[in-house]
Amino acid sequence: MDPNLWENPEEVIEKQKQLSAIKEEIEKLSFLKEKEKEIREIYNETGEEEDLLNELAKEIEMLKESTKKEEYRTFLSGRFDKGGAILEVSSGAGGRDAEDFAAMLLRMYERYSERKNFKKRVLAISYGEAGGPEGRTGIKNFSLEVKGEYAFGFLKKESGAHRLVRKSPFSSAGLRHTSFVQVEVFPIIDNNGEQVEIKEDELRIDTFRSSGPGGQHVNKRESAVRITHLPTGIVATSQNERLQGENKRTAMNVLISKLTKIQEEKKKEEARKAKGETSGSSWGNQMRNYILHPYKMVKDLRAGTETSNVEDVLDGNLDILQNDFL
Repeated sequence: MDPNLWENPEEVIEKQKQLSAIKEEIEKLSFLKEKEKEIREIYNETGEEEDLLNELAKEIEMLKESTKKEEYRTFLSGRFDKGGAILEVSSGAGGRDAEDFAAMLLRMYERYSERKNFKKRVLAISYGEAGGPEGRTGIKNFSLEVKGEYAFGFLKKESGAHRLVRKSPFSSAGLRHTSFVQVEVFPIIDNNGEQVEIKEDELRIDTFRSSGPGGQHVNKRESAVRITHLPTGIVATSQNERLQGENKRTAMNVLISKLTKIQEEKKKEEARKAKGETSGSSWGNQMRNYILHPYKMVKDLRAGTETSNVEDVLDGNLDILQNDFL
């Protein structure tokens, strides 16, 4: 209704996006409400017919599942929860087992994205030594971009140390081995004027060749870009775009996401200190155990949930580890 709004086309587009998102939420909730009303009316009109009751029971289960998904969104009310996410995963203690574990987590997060109908793409990846069992090649570190509604809200809980216990496929004696992988999750920051300020003289930009398993070059030109923010030492890399300019833009967006996340964490920490509270979590904290030997179990230490269905979790079904409050 503001006549001055239309003088700024970018603001109009942003407002239209917000309006569309709100309308979509209202439509979903209205549908659930109408569905619940419809089930009640059918039950009241038909009484105790067994076949119909069985059908209604199925409808009720589907309604409960849909309602639960909308309830999750109530808890995802953070500043960046509704947007996309960037996962940075690095192998830690454990040598080749840790690199193999990082490869397992890449597949897990890609499968999770597919289950959620999120768009995903690998921004950068550094492979480990080739020639493992069954031709396996581990991963030293990778960056995965995930875009979709509430992608960051669902994935932000993945930040922390992940621990794997299993019989090592790299041990000829089949010894039990423990390895660690560190996961960090950053929000994708939209170009909406709320970005952190970055000065050109605070950046070091390096170019290099992208390489794949076995030293094979994905791109023979130095199109990959690594940007280092000198005041903080934070690094952002992009190597999977074909042109150097595109990789530079992608790496810059990743750097902005990282610096914004750190800025937000500092504000929260200052607020905790002002209230006399201590920080309850950090990126370095162990958050999930994957036990494959001598028994099978995945335990999420942050959510307080666990399951023996390890294969399902590693296939991307992370929802079974969520509690009602994420």
